[in-house]
Amino acid sequence: MAGPSTPRSSPFSPLSAESASTVARVAAEVRRAIFEGELESGTPLREIALAEALGVSRPTVREALTVLVGEGLATREPHRGVMVATPRAESVRDVCRARWVLEGAGVLAWPTADDVRRARVRTTLEAYTAAVRSGEASYESLNERHLAFHVSLVELTGSERLVQMAETLMDELMLALAQVDRVQRNAHDEAGSHESLVALLEAGRIDGPDGAHALLRRHIDDAATEIVEALGLQ
Repeated sequence: MAGPSTPRSSPFSPLSAESASTVARVAAEVRRAIFEGELESGTPLREIALAEALGVSRPTVREALTVLVGEGLATREPHRGVMVATPRAESVRDVCRARWVLEGAGVLAWPTADDVRRARVRTTLEAYTAAVRSGEASYESLNERHLAFHVSLVELTGSERLVQMAETLMDELMLALAQVDRVQRNAHDEAGSHESLVALLEAGRIDGPDGAHALLRRHIDDAATEIVEALGLQ
């Protein structure tokens, strides 16, 4: 006669919401420090020091750092450990080239975009310019609102895949922008140029040397040059 069957273990039994949330909080705090420019490129992210500073265990810190490495905000090197990632000039230029393709397509789509997507451009612009002029927003918040405006331009295409691509590019750009903010604390003076861009869209002035499409191209090209020069990248 067969003995009592052993209860099947749940596939979810190894999960721990408390541990996962702690890892997320640690990753969020280090991410914030990077985006605020408090941790510059190349800063070693020591497990012991972070564990003591944040009051968590080393395994928790180790998992959080793995998350940041996966996001491209940190790098792990043999015999050197984990450190804040360093932007590369060619990567910055390549991101901006890709941005131009996506955002340029959005600007060209303005005439046929629906009211919801056009309104999204306006509201993200308002959120960004209000934060700039308040003088009270953190650099992380300013960068997030700034890049949200640029993603809203891509949303004009109506393509979810293009929007996802744009969001990935903006995540890459956040690291470089954070380091620019660390070097020159007045980096956010783009409110006027963004308002000019939307004014051209509203007026239907898309093409031509003085149109929205050309203005966006100049803005993105200038952004790539300014980031590379500000950080002294090669």
